[in-house]
Amino acid sequence: MKKVGLYFGTFNPIHIGHLAIANHMAEHSDLDQIWMVVTPHSPFKKKSSLLANHHRLEMIYQAVQFYPKLRSSDIEFKLPQPNYTVHTLTHLQEKYPDHEFHLIMGEDNLKSFHKWKNYEVILENHHIYIYPRISEGTVEHQFKKHPKIHRVEAPIMEISSTFIRKAIKEGKNIRPLLPENVWQYIDQMNFYK
Repeated sequence: MKKVGLYFGTFNPIHIGHLAIANHMAEHSDLDQIWMVVTPHSPFKKKSSLLANHHRLEMIYQAVQFYPKLRSSDIEFKLPQPNYTVHTLTHLQEKYPDHEFHLIMGEDNLKSFHKWKNYEVILENHHIYIYPRISEGTVEHQFKKHPKIHRVEAPIMEISSTFIRKAIKEGKNIRPLLPENVWQYIDQMNFYK
């Protein structure tokens, strides 16, 4: 049984914070692999700053190629929209019966996890690996000592894709915040200008 941690995000763009967390989860938890799952552009949302799905997937592919335990995943591109995590998990479990899928999320997401569609079903069948985030609010009491919720002491990464996009637009050099080949791809494609 291969234990796979699913790290969902728009990754617009993927940056060293995402990479550091994914790699930390791969190296310092019992997960065998981390799949970076690109959240597709929702047809119900008008969000012009979100790059096309295939470009964000390509950037992850570029970013993870030197990390054997990390991989990019476009699994959600093929599912009907709007999509819920519980459906993605069911789909993956059917498609890869020899894998065990678990969620990776920031502590900020755990605070609103009780509002997720069928969150009880998710917890019944999957584990959740939490990395620390600086955020407002509190974690629901039921999740505090839950046997399926594991806190992993990862470094706190306060880098945001929003900050990176804004800086690129302003002509600032943000090269150290991106994996080198991702920086080159963005530069070459003239993204976020």
